[in-house]
Amino acid sequence: MLTHTVRTRRSSEDFPRRDHLAAKIAEVAADPVAVEADVAEMVANRIIDNAAVSAAAVLRRPVAVARRQAMAHPARPGASVFGVAGTYSAEWAGWANSVAVRELDFHDTFLAAEYSHPGDNIPPLVAVAQQLGVPGADLIRGLTTAYEIQIDLARGICLHENKIDHVAHLGPSVAAGIGTMLRLDVETIYQAVGQALHLTTSTRQSRKGLISSWKAFAPAHAGKVAVEAVDRAMRGEGSPAPIWEGEDGVIAWLLGGPEREYRVPLPAPGEPKRAILDSYTKEHSAEYQSQAPIDLARRLRERIGDLGQVAAIVLHTSHHTHAVIGSGSRDPQKYDPDASRETLDHSLPYIFAVALQDGSWHHERSYAPERAHRPDTVELWRKISTVEDPEWTRRYHSSDPAEKAFGARAEVRLTSGETICDELAVADAHPLGARPFRRREYEDKFTGLAAGVVAPAERARFLSVVDSLAELGAGALHALNIEVEPRVLQKAPAIPPGIFG
Repeated sequence: MLTHTVRTRRSSEDFPRRDHLAAKIAEVAADPVAVEADVAEMVANRIIDNAAVSAAAVLRRPVAVARRQAMAHPARPGASVFGVAGTYSAEWAGWANSVAVRELDFHDTFLAAEYSHPGDNIPPLVAVAQQLGVPGADLIRGLTTAYEIQIDLARGICLHENKIDHVAHLGPSVAAGIGTMLRLDVETIYQAVGQALHLTTSTRQSRKGLISSWKAFAPAHAGKVAVEAVDRAMRGEGSPAPIWEGEDGVIAWLLGGPEREYRVPLPAPGEPKRAILDSYTKEHSAEYQSQAPIDLARRLRERIGDLGQVAAIVLHTSHHTHAVIGSGSRDPQKYDPDASRETLDHSLPYIFAVALQDGSWHHERSYAPERAHRPDTVELWRKISTVEDPEWTRRYHSSDPAEKAFGARAEVRLTSGETICDELAVADAHPLGARPFRRREYEDKFTGLAAGVVAPAERARFLSVVDSLAELGAGALHALNIEVEPRVLQKAPAIPPGIFG
């Protein structure tokens, strides 16, 4: 890997285009390096993972809204919308499929200086590939690049400390991935990356306070913007430049300011793109930093016994976890039984309380209003708080995969005065966890979440297509779409008409 120092440059400086971060990313995207076998296998795993969580979310209102919006834009050739027949304009199909993937907060993650869900790259790239008749091998190449760029940006540039939403790294990664997939030249990819970044820098209010359904739409918007940016760049349109480093650019005014330097690692010329292997999926439908605490709660409940004897629980954890999903956020909504599902998903005290009581986590039952209002749950929930522990923060930011951790240490004080302590560094499903996810676990997740939504024969067909993805020829990628049983879709909420019908 080559590490690139990125900082603001004055307009009067001699700063050649080849040194722009957008140009470095474009060079990585245009590099025709082969995809290694374990990387290609993980790409297939993540396509299965996305299908699993999309099936589980297919009846959720935001997903139904996005689906209706996409279906108002039929196109031939076009792309597929999850669950339904027909073809639709690629940017809208990618939009709808991205919302389905993101709605339950249940797919893959990478956490470093910034956090990310790199599986958000899959829907827009698949949609463009379907519309343009791209073969399966080129889709794999494109997704490998998209994962690489988003993860490398997340390693080097922190967005949340400046209250910028993490999808600001997604726009450039989608544009770069499409560039690889379509074998575009460096100049075109450079312009597309710049446009995509310029148009996807939004604030983190979408993940603060009372969190709304926009949390699911935010990555869909970034992907849609990136698709449109590539289209314009292919037609010869340019981008503000240098977009990261300019005197009035992203670093100067939206990130750390003119004096701040960032260090972004990117593959060297000819170096394989392997970043996807550093990301990890979720066993539980909750914010990633709650994955290990859920497993810790399941382990602790037998030691505690009668939860009515709990006086207080303090979770010692990283700054990220404490400030984003813990009591350090200072969001009163995180303790409110009337809070939205999206808010409860970002409330570690709520999640830990329910996991302690139930010994399990479910993407629907654990968030049900009646579950959040249970008096014994509310009582336990409000006894739980978080504190930052410098050691957990250090491990969170460690570059050593064997040391990097997203867990917590729980100190449970009982009314008797006894204290019970336990800790867990990584989730059971993490590559270094007790039960790491491999192909079998991805398929089991898909089978379990798609049961009752997708017919068994259709589930088997889809898994067979993914197994042969690299061999699929031009025009064959519509086979990646899954049709949902019509009787299931009839249960979707009624959506009033909008501008698009």
